[in-house]
Amino acid sequence: MEFTEVKTFWEEREKVTLFPFAVLSTQSRGRERPEKECEIRTCFQRDRDRIIHSKAFRRLKHKSQVFLSPEGDHYRTRLTHTLEVSQIARTIARALRLNEDLVEAISLGHDLGHTPFGHAGEEALDEAYHGGFKHNEQSLRVVEVLENEGKGLNLTWEVRDGILKHSKTRSMSLQCVPVELPSTLEGQVVRFADIIAYVNHDIDDALRSGIIEEGELPQEAIAVLGKTHRERINCMVQDMVRESFGHPWVRMSDPVRQATETLREFLFRRVYFGPEQGAEREKAKLLVKSLFSFFVEKPAVLRQEYRTGWWEREEDLGKIVCDFISGMTDRYALFMFQKYFVPSPWPQKGRGKEIEN
Repeated sequence: MEFTEVKTFWEEREKVTLFPFAVLSTQSRGRERPEKECEIRTCFQRDRDRIIHSKAFRRLKHKSQVFLSPEGDHYRTRLTHTLEVSQIARTIARALRLNEDLVEAISLGHDLGHTPFGHAGEEALDEAYHGGFKHNEQSLRVVEVLENEGKGLNLTWEVRDGILKHSKTRSMSLQCVPVELPSTLEGQVVRFADIIAYVNHDIDDALRSGIIEEGELPQEAIAVLGKTHRERINCMVQDMVRESFGHPWVRMSDPVRQATETLREFLFRRVYFGPEQGAEREKAKLLVKSLFSFFVEKPAVLRQEYRTGWWEREEDLGKIVCDFISGMTDRYALFMFQKYFVPSPWPQKGRGKEIEN
């Protein structure tokens, strides 16, 4: 086989091995801006690599998943969550003979636009900015506009569609109407894998922290899914494969879906919005809202701190501030807050000039 035939080999292999309703690399709707194709990688492999090498991806390691700036090496971060989603999604995709490269690219990019301090930060920006804020929309904005010095990553349509439509609100059932779902089966796999990952690892982290005890978990759901972390993930994944194999859809059986939704609602009630997290959530929201108001009121400071050439874009200032804050890690947001809101212990040369309008 010649060097120039490497990509062709993998594209032809997809045609032979993948499920008829899987997305073939050769049938992608393409990129917004035409560009020369890679000689050895398919378009979805290339998208995956662009996401992994992005700055937004690297920042996920210091963004909260559930616990805000947790102390302890074993609690999940936004990055480890992303990797768990990718692993679960790839397992399901391989079993269903879907395009694993497309699934991996969507998985790795789905949370690139998430705020510091988890969903507390997202709520704060949504409340502070008149246009609202949703992390899935911001993730799409990251790959289309913000990365690569404002040029975006120029990803394929299928990856961008999966990133945009991966998210679910608290009230949204896992049995969604088609308009809410990603357009590809691969994107739908990631949507389920996201739920499987966070429902299980957030329970694991909550148990480790002592916020909940094993006996508090809804027993009707545990009876269906299993008593351990491993059993529950295995049950959900195998059920999805069993229910979806050979069909042009991706879904869970009703008993497993209902049990998963029961655990998800339990997490919202006892962990995400529980009393133990309440005070810290409010602190995080106050911090984010304070930074938002400060930078909107002082665009000169924003221009000094957020050096991306945003002033060349004709966009609402509040949206630009959302871009800046949502890209922060937890510790950088804390640093910014301390820099502009906490008095210094002694005078510092030049201090104060940067906050003039």
